[in-house]
Amino acid sequence: MTSKFGFTKLNISEFEQWLTNLKVARTIVYIQEHHTWNPSYISFKNNNHFELQLAMKNYHVNNNGWMDIGQHFTTFPDGSILTGRSLEQTPACIFGFNSNAICIENLGNFDLGKDIMTTEHKETIVRITAALCKKFSIPVNSDKIVYHHWFNLSTGERNNGTRNNKTCPGTNFFGGNKVSDCENNFLPLVADVLKTTALPPNIPVLKYVYVTSDTLNIRTEANPKSNIVKDREAAILGAILRVYEIKNGWYKISSSASNWVNGSYTKDVTRYTVNANTLNVRSGPGIDYPKVASIYKNQEVFVIDEKNSWFKISSDNKWVKKEFLTIVT
Repeated sequence: MTSKFGFTKLNISEFEQWLTNLKVARTIVYIQEHHTWNPSYISFKNNNHFELQLAMKNYHVNNNGWMDIGQHFTTFPDGSILTGRSLEQTPACIFGFNSNAICIENLGNFDLGKDIMTTEHKETIVRITAALCKKFSIPVNSDKIVYHHWFNLSTGERNNGTRNNKTCPGTNFFGGNKVSDCENNFLPLVADVLKTTALPPNIPVLKYVYVTSDTLNIRTEANPKSNIVKDREAAILGAILRVYEIKNGWYKISSSASNWVNGSYTKDVTRYTVNANTLNVRSGPGIDYPKVASIYKNQEVFVIDEKNSWFKISSDNKWVKKEFLTIVT
């Protein structure tokens, strides 16, 4: 494990151990699979992982105007993994589908006739996906593990690759980029890895809350005089936190450690799934407001406000009709 330019490089075994010990406040329910397209395999020289990652960050920040590199992780042809954006931050990877997601960029161009994925790279992509599923209790299905190709570039609507879509993660990514390719060729490999690993205990979540302050310190005890924890970042505005215990207005947000936040800097939210095939997202609570996006059946959202039978599902004024959501029990 080595670090440079603010990134850390790990092999897949190191990553699995590192992830086991990592504390993340933000609720994760989706994994995105991408390919970088450029840089591709020809740019990889076996020793320039950090330089390629830094170049991607510089492009994302200076050209796209993003706050940081878009992805949380990048995998490389030799099986290495580099960390990227903090897991406490929402990725900048699929327009309209970044909330509560982790973004994996797999270095290469995996369209037909382009890069042939190495055996080491294949193993790492499968195992990193399985490790993230295990860590965040994400089911192995095509509702939760998604390809960029399935989303309209302009609207963010999931259309499964029928119009205005990138090929990402490649027309030859584990045999193809269609939903059926994912379900037949990729997801079974992820499921096979999970069959041989012990899953974490299923500790019930009492409720979910939304962070209302710019940053929210995480402390070792349920009081403002206790120490700030040193092994995880503060929660940030808009993050959805899981609450496992409540004490004197403080919320325990870890199932395995004494990590507490002051509940007065949060707001209760409720978890829902979409029950319509496609649901319009509008900029305000009514049909007269402009449509700004679409979400699809079985997609999960967290409702942070309600007005006139409309639900607010994002801090940036995204609203949907209440009747098209079903509460998750």
